[in-house]
Amino acid sequence: MRKFIFGFIAALTLIVIGGLAYVALGLAPVATASAPLPFEKWITGIALKARVKKEAPKSSPILASAEVYSAGAHIYRNECAVCHGLPGQDQTAIAKGEFPKPPNLFKGKGVTDDPVGVTYWKVANGIRLTGMPGFNGSLSSEQMWQVSMLLSDADKLPATVRTILQQPLPKAE
Repeated sequence: MRKFIFGFIAALTLIVIGGLAYVALGLAPVATASAPLPFEKWITGIALKARVKKEAPKSSPILASAEVYSAGAHIYRNECAVCHGLPGQDQTAIAKGEFPKPPNLFKGKGVTDDPVGVTYWKVANGIRLTGMPGFNGSLSSEQMWQVSMLLSDADKLPATVRTILQQPLPKAE
């Protein structure tokens, strides 16, 4: 039994030393063009889902309306479009250089199948290791709900709001 315990501790020690050496020798992929580490997406996905399930609000304190969508569209254009894009437009240079690639929230189903509280949680808190910032310190709760409502209902927005979203972003100089 002693040999087993010693062998087990020795194996764990070697794994830890090997992992530290992998990182310290610069072998770990850290550039945005690098492939993810083994199990990286799986582990972070499990952690994100568990945290969001535990903390996300169950419902929105504001009701959906054309005014809420319009306000959300203006906030989205200013704060989110540079990474997540606008309907019918190409990715920006910033989005092309990010890892992991930010989802285009107006292509396909986006986040329309997520409860609005889940989207709000992600807007407020951000998502570690993805480049998604948390806006808790820069947007008001009402503004975060407006953007979240816009994205949650992106497949059924009024034409006036779609017009706001389809205007090209100003070109960076």
